Amino acid sequence: MVARAGESEGAGQVRKDRHGARYGFRQLLLVLAGVLILADLYLMLMVAPTDSVLGHVQRIFYFHVPIAVMSFLAFFVVFLASVVFLVRRNPVWDRLAHASAEVGVVFVTLALITGVIWARPIWNTWWTWEPRLTTTLILWLIYVAYLMIRSYAPSRQQGQIYAAVVGIVGFVDVPIVYYSVIWWRSIHPSPVVGPLAGAGSLNSTMYGVLLFSFLTFLVFFAYLVAERMSIMDSEDRLRQVRLALRRSQAET
Repeated sequence: MVARAGESEGAGQVRKDRHGARYGFRQLLLVLAGVLILADLYLMLMVAPTDSVLGHVQRIFYFHVPIAVMSFLAFFVVFLASVVFLVRRNPVWDRLAHASAEVGVVFVTLALITGVIWARPIWNTWWTWEPRLTTTLILWLIYVAYLMIRSYAPSRQQGQIYAAVVGIVGFVDVPIVYYSVIWWRSIHPSPVVGPLAGAGSLNSTMYGVLLFSFLTFLVFFAYLVAERMSIMDSEDRLRQVRLALRRSQAET
């Protein structure tokens, strides 16, 4: 009995150490993200030159493009984590997919909002059914459905499996969104980053600020996913405690 008690205390200490390390890592990401966001705002507003054609409205581009790309990254993480979960059935991968999907939905929502804010002064309309906007809206609907499936499935296990399938299949729309301005006639600007970006599409200062924005939102994305996974882990442990209490009450 003494040995078992010692083993239990040792395991508890290991869990506390791991929790403390993860908490410290999340706090570091939060502080780093906050510093980068402040620096990024300064670069966007004070350093980046004003576009000679679009004027100051072009500055929303430093939010819009990185946020959209981070949503693509989020759904790519959902795709990979869902594949691994279906193979190994490890709940950690399911939590990663779930957390990344939630963050991805927030980011793609912000991408749509910043897109229509930009569109109003440039296209003289809040919304038009051009290919890039339409496929992005479809992407938003796919991953909102992903989250709804998790919530309304008959059981938690079924919800995990169904959502994993949607997360894998739904990722097909991500490259469609990116290539939509090439495949179909579109009034949306051509890509300024990535394999389809034209040479010299941005001057060096704009390009540098954009790269810094990518770094900023990447760190912010990592923090949000790590924080959400930690919350999900706490929810799972609380659920296990409740189940144990119910079983003990039923036995008595």
